[in-house]
Amino acid sequence: MLIPKAQQRVPLKKAETVSHNTPTPPPSGQPSLGELVARISENVSGLVRGEIDLAKAKAKVMGTQFGLGAGLLAAAAVLALYALGFLLHSLAQGLSNLVPMGAALLIVSVVLFIITAVLALIGVKRLKAGQRSIPDPQAGLKRSAETLKTSFSTGLQKGQHRD
Repeated sequence: MLIPKAQQRVPLKKAETVSHNTPTPPPSGQPSLGELVARISENVSGLVRGEIDLAKAKAKVMGTQFGLGAGLLAAAAVLALYALGFLLHSLAQGLSNLVPMGAALLIVSVVLFIITAVLALIGVKRLKAGQRSIPDPQAGLKRSAETLKTSFSTGLQKGQHRD
């Protein structure tokens, strides 16, 4: 049976000793494999930290947008309750007396509903703006991983061309 050359064992002579404590310096000033792995590990750690920081910043912006939109919708709801009260009171006054005072109350109610509609539209617009800034850290990590793979394979190709 033939054993491939890579799997054959070469016996050491007595004068040869193997030292695992002192790594041999890389030839021609190129970084060693350990240094390359350490650099890659540092770069990956930096990318992950960056993605986490980006997700935190986006979440903060999103929270601000949602908070402002929810506040405006709450204000619109309060005004809508007041407007409903005025409208009902105006209807009661107008139907019971048929006096100008009821018409005045009706005008106040309509104005309050217009303000309510404007606030509600602004609030909905703010909520939609907040939804667009929802963080997606998975997509950023996937892009970073692809960039890392590409740069690693490019580095390997450049290293092979130098040999």
